[in-house]
Amino acid sequence: MHLDDLRLQITIDSRLQRAARSALKETIKKFNAERGSILVMNVNNGSLLALVCEPTYNPNQYSKFDVSLFKNWALSDLYEPGSTFKPLNVAIALETGIITAQSLFNDTGKIQIGEWPILNHDYKSVGARGMINPTKILQHSSNVGMVRMMRKMKPEVYYDWLEKLGLKQKVGIELPAETAGQLKSKYKFKVSPIEPATASFGQGFSLTPIQLTQMVGALANGGKLVTPHVVRGLFDTKGNPHWQPRRPAPRRVFSPNTTRTVVEMMETVVTDGSGKASRIPGYRIGGKTGTAQKASPNGGYYSDAKITSFVGILPVESPRYVILAVVDEPQGNAFGSNVAAPLVKSVIEALITIERIPPSSQNFR
Repeated sequence: MHLDDLRLQITIDSRLQRAARSALKETIKKFNAERGSILVMNVNNGSLLALVCEPTYNPNQYSKFDVSLFKNWALSDLYEPGSTFKPLNVAIALETGIITAQSLFNDTGKIQIGEWPILNHDYKSVGARGMINPTKILQHSSNVGMVRMMRKMKPEVYYDWLEKLGLKQKVGIELPAETAGQLKSKYKFKVSPIEPATASFGQGFSLTPIQLTQMVGALANGGKLVTPHVVRGLFDTKGNPHWQPRRPAPRRVFSPNTTRTVVEMMETVVTDGSGKASRIPGYRIGGKTGTAQKASPNGGYYSDAKITSFVGILPVESPRYVILAVVDEPQGNAFGSNVAAPLVKSVIEALITIERIPPSSQNFR
């Protein structure tokens, strides 16, 4: 066998990549957004079936494009995940035993932490919801509920958990220019009550889309952080492997019991909550919407700029895939629920066809 007989195989499925890119372009155009990204990962081994950023460039005519399009910002650019991080916080709270799935929290619609008022996104229209459990907190994406939940935990313990999830590290994908997430210092987190409060609803720290995909993957696969990757290895023309990359062993962060509970809560977000636009008849999908304020480089937030996102898990009864869509600065009446959730739905529809995923069960509507 000649060495030049070897072919590099990657995990990206060109059919799914094409379908995801087409759906993303349409969404960006519809909402006049700056840019967007879609990631689809197999949660059991970390292989990426799609990794799309738009707008993009043609590598055959790269000189005709702006150099800013050359980077893969799903790996290189940090953003605040907002409410898509809430399921991970619920998992931390369950794992440490400070709450159970039946715990109740008083959602007053508004809460004061020091000099900062924190409101629910729908406070003006809904007001206070009263006593609600973690499932309802996720369903309604209640900021106040999340703040009250995470305040039951010592700030330093909460901080250690965020580190344990790998927030300050890179995921270790074999592509260039990956950036590690950012978290305030442990001292600041401990002495300033607003830090753990905002972290409870996914603000005040930042990560990359690939990092969030990895973390939600741990909710889907029973509690392990796997290494996201696109390289399968070198194979000869007969399909025999000659080299495959060695990756770190998956690292357990949650118990299977905790993750199963959280994924089932995420299913109610799709059936009864803010993720209804991602529903597909016959399939059990878990999800979480996110609409986060966009942090300004000078500190604080832009008043008119937001990042909308949706993360989906499929199928709930035996999760295999995580799908994340992030749409940056959509215009108009734009939220995770009406921008990113329908986008994830169209990617899941393509995934179902390509991977031939059977419906969840006969009696599931």
